[in-house]
Amino acid sequence: MIRVVAAVIVRGDEILVCQRTRHQSKPLKWEFPGGKIETGEQPRDALRRELDEELGIDAHIGDEVERITHTYQDGGTVELRFYVVRSFNRELENRIFRDVRWVQRSRLLDYDFLEADAPLVRQLAEGKLV
Repeated sequence: MIRVVAAVIVRGDEILVCQRTRHQSKPLKWEFPGGKIETGEQPRDALRRELDEELGIDAHIGDEVERITHTYQDGGTVELRFYVVRSFNRELENRIFRDVRWVQRSRLLDYDFLEADAPLVRQLAEGKLV
């Protein structure tokens, strides 16, 4: 099982979403920024590192808002831990994604997210989380 952390970065009624490139697995799908937890790394530290690498920000990691275990059709299983981020330092910079957008929470369902993110996306769009 792959252990992954991701950020629900909130700005008012908008949430930051990121689109994978054509060369990544699950190409052009939308997701929340984050990545794998390295051996010996704590989840919040992993997320802080990933957000710095992917977006160039120094994030203030908030509470864990959701934990999802998902098995894809190819058999790969991921455990996703989502944390809310309401503030960060430094200017946000797209370093690895095809696209990065601030999206109104009510419009999240318009985007083609990774299967594993779908339950969280629904809850966010319905205003049930963060």
